[in-house]
This record gives sequence, structure tokens and C-alpha cells, in this order.
Amino acid sequence: MSPIIRILLGAALCTVAGPVHAQEDSPLKPIRGFGGGGITIASTVGDFSDYVGTGWGLGAHFILNLDRQGILGLRTDVGFINYGNETKRVCLSQTVGCRIEVDLSTSNNIFHGSIGPQLTLPAGPVLPYANASVGFGYFATTSNVSGVNDADDQFQTTNFDDVTFSWQFGTGIRVPVHYGRTPIHLDFGGRYNANGQVEYLTKGGITDHPDGSITLNPILSEANLWTFLLGASFGVRW
Repeated sequence: MSPIIRILLGAALCTVAGPVHAQEDSPLKPIRGFGGGGITIASTVGDFSDYVGTGWGLGAHFILNLDRQGILGLRTDVGFINYGNETKRVCLSQTVGCRIEVDLSTSNNIFHGSIGPQLTLPAGPVLPYANASVGFGYFATTSNVSGVNDADDQFQTTNFDDVTFSWQFGTGIRVPVHYGRTPIHLDFGGRYNANGQVEYLTKGGITDHPDGSITLNPILSEANLWTFLLGASFGVRW
């Protein structure tokens, strides 16, 4: 190979490798927050526990860091909790009769959202945190029907609902399991949810009559509960 070709090849390699090397050495952008979610287990307390047992759900959160160390943050949570379900097979209508049967399913859920400050101790292999927030709880009971051989819901109705102001306080720990460009933390936490007095339906709270009419039997009580999160959080940079 001639010296001129060797010089040209060397220059080309330097041109390609230069930007790559510079990109690898460029500093990572700071972590601006953590987003994630997980499974929620709900444990009712007080008057609520007289009518409702445990529940389950899913939740998502985002924590915006308000300082470079990630000590003070603004946390937003959304999610839902299911605290009761029932399904029974019924005739489609009085006109059609039982020649066509459908599955009538009723679900009792709480949809919630909140926002508030969070303090995190960013030191050591475990990151403990504590938070407080205000938000809302939307209690809704819905019914839907689907064909016996068809899993798709055909019709859905909200039978009863109520909205309440709520406040929360909680604590937990994040355990880093991955570092680098996208940090990953396991997230274990518990929150007390004070919903105050709410009207809601429970399993068996709707009475069906032979003429097709129904009677709703709502309960009025405090609806406070603890929620426990088993999830993960992912670092966000920009």
C-alpha cells in the first residue's frame, strides 16, 4: 500500500473516531426526576373496613427534582384501586328471554390523583423518602355486559359515583439496581389516604327486581385506607 493511501486512510479513521470519542466522553445530563409505577395493595381502616376488605390496583408517579441533589422534589401520583367485583349470568332482555344469555359484571373502583412535596435522603445503598400531598378520590361503581362466548364488553353504565377531596402522607425506600444513563430503582412505599366521608357502593349493593328495575344501596362513611406500592422508578434526564 502506497504511503499516500495510508495517510488518507489514517485521516479518515481519525475523522470518524473523533466524534465518537468525544460523544463517549461527553458528560451525562443531570437527572431531572424519576418516573415509574407499580402494583398497589390497599388495606382499609376505620369505618371503611367494616364494609370493604383489601383491594388492589395500579399506580403511576413522577417526581420532579427541585434541586440538583434530588433531596426536594414535587411528586404527582395517579392510579386506581379495585375493591370489589361480581359477575352473574342473566337473560339478555324480557323480550328476547333467556335464548340469549350475557354475563353482567359489576366493579367497584377508586380513581385517585394527588400532588405534593417529597423529601429524599440520597445517600447510601438505600434511599429513604417521605411525602405529603393533596388530591381527589373518585369512587365509582360500573356495570357492563358481554356475550357468554365473547369477552368484549358490549354495554357499560356507571351505576353510582362520588368525588371527595383527599390528603395523603407516606414514606418508603428506593433501592438502586442500575446506574448509568437511565438509573433504575426498586420502589417500596406506604401511604395513608384520608378520603373523609364518601358515598359508595360495595359488592351486593345493587338489588335487581323482576321488572328490570334496580335499587341502589349506597353506604355513607369515612373511606380511609393505606396503600402499599411494589414498583420501580426510572431516572429521567433532559
